[in-house]
Amino acid sequence: MTLLIVDILSWGFLVVGAIFCMIGGLGLLRFPDFYSRLHGAGITDTLGAGLVLTGLMLQAGLSMVTVKLVFILACLWLTSPTSTHALAKAARSSGLEPLTDDGDPGHG
Repeated sequence: MTLLIVDILSWGFLVVGAIFCMIGGLGLLRFPDFYSRLHGAGITDTLGAGLVLTGLMLQAGLSMVTVKLVFILACLWLTSPTSTHALAKAARSSGLEPLTDDGDPGHG
C-alpha cells in the first residue's frame, strides 16, 4: 500500500513538473521582452525541474541516486536565480530597457 502511495506521489510530481516546464517553455516563446522571458526561464529551472527531480527522488527511494539528485536540485536552486539575476543586471546596464504597460520601452 505504501509503495502505491509513493508511486502516485512520484508521478504527481513528475506530471506537474512537466506541466510547469511546458508552461515555462511557452513563456519563452510568447512573452514580449527579454525580462519577461527571463522570468519564464527561471520558473522552468526552479519549479519545473525541482518538481521533476522530487518525483525522481521518490522513484529512486533511499539510495545513492537520491543523494545525487538532491545535489543536482541544490545546484539548480542556487545557480538558476543567480544566473537569471546576473543576465537581467547585465542587460539593464548595457541599456536594454524593459517594456512598459503601453508596449514601449521605458525611459527612466
